[in-house]
Amino acid sequence: MKEYDQEPFEVFALRYATHERRRVDNFLGGDPHDGPMPLDYYVWVARNAQATYVIDTGFDADTAKRRGRTLLRDPMAALRMLDVEPNVITDVIITHLHYDHVGNFAHFPNARFHLQDVEMAYATGRHMGHPRLRHPFDVEHVVGMVHCVYQDRVCFHDGDTELLPTLSLHLIGGHTPGLQCVRIWTARGWVVLASDASHHYAHFETGRAFPNVVRVDQMLEGHLRLKALASSPQHVVPGHDPLVMARYPAPSAQLQGIGVRLDVPPVPEGAGQDSSQPGY
Repeated sequence: MKEYDQEPFEVFALRYATHERRRVDNFLGGDPHDGPMPLDYYVWVARNAQATYVIDTGFDADTAKRRGRTLLRDPMAALRMLDVEPNVITDVIITHLHYDHVGNFAHFPNARFHLQDVEMAYATGRHMGHPRLRHPFDVEHVVGMVHCVYQDRVCFHDGDTELLPTLSLHLIGGHTPGLQCVRIWTARGWVVLASDASHHYAHFETGRAFPNVVRVDQMLEGHLRLKALASSPQHVVPGHDPLVMARYPAPSAQLQGIGVRLDVPPVPEGAGQDSSQPGY
């Protein structure tokens, strides 16, 4: 069935946490122009009249305190502001099993979780014997996902998978072996949610790697893949960039400073939301 015969998705990014960092900490090998370059944390929603997908589930207050992150709001409360009730969602896409992408999975008791085979194998295998490699994972999240496997609630994928003609998963790797991005058909064309295939715009735009990486070659090749999957480079949405909030409009006055719509064109430069204001 042709793309234009399908109902497009609305796509939203909801910002729930932040972490102050420097540019030098965000690029493998550092950066000659050091300055503030924070990480923002998002969950995403893709929905139309037929289906609603939640992409990643964020982390909670206990995790924020333990890992030194600033939690701005409960991600589940942010979802409810979009009229998305976690307990009725039937499909959650987990881009990878790091703590900030799977931490609230238990709030989705009726969902099946879409996950790459290789991600589960990595998170439960020999490499977790190395403290540096297991640090971004929380063992209780991984064990909880294993419980979901035994409850027939994990839908495993081996590489690229089309869930619908208008929504597909694509194995990227690099940041973790099983990192997947999400390609979504919208009214403005194919939008690609990069997740941690590109933390900031600057990573895929300049071909530089984020330092938390398992395979540098896969990460850099992934930048090219993101742009090939999207309708244009302007249709790629990075996973942790505060500029996402500045480049896209809020879906409503209630969500100003909390969420943006990604299925509409970016706003003119300088006309977006101001991330320096309270509530960001």
